[in-house]
Amino acid sequence: MKYCSEQGCRQLISKGRYCDKHRRKKRNIGASNKPFYSTEAWRDLKSECYQRDKGRCTRCNKFVFGKTAQHHHIIPINVRPDLKLDADNVTTLCPKCHMIVENETKSNTKYKFNW
Repeated sequence: MKYCSEQGCRQLISKGRYCDKHRRKKRNIGASNKPFYSTEAWRDLKSECYQRDKGRCTRCNKFVFGKTAQHHHIIPINVRPDLKLDADNVTTLCPKCHMIVENETKSNTKYKFNW
């Protein structure tokens, strides 16, 4: 038995680092679209976009080999579900640029005010 790792908590625990009150919850990010990304139609579209973009990141123009290539929906699926299998709405990105583009799109929508 040991104490919970949360500062000031005196709860004794038998395994892990935190007690039930302080244990971090798992977040299911993108879980609503997960079944879509395992379909044959999505795999075919990714392959088509990879060939169209000649295996290069459309942001930095770096060659991205095979499975490291990531594909990004320009207009997110939750905004326009009808465009999820539209090749013009999907672009090939390297992992570094994909993270940058995802953060840019999230920050643009996060603080949208209608004054």
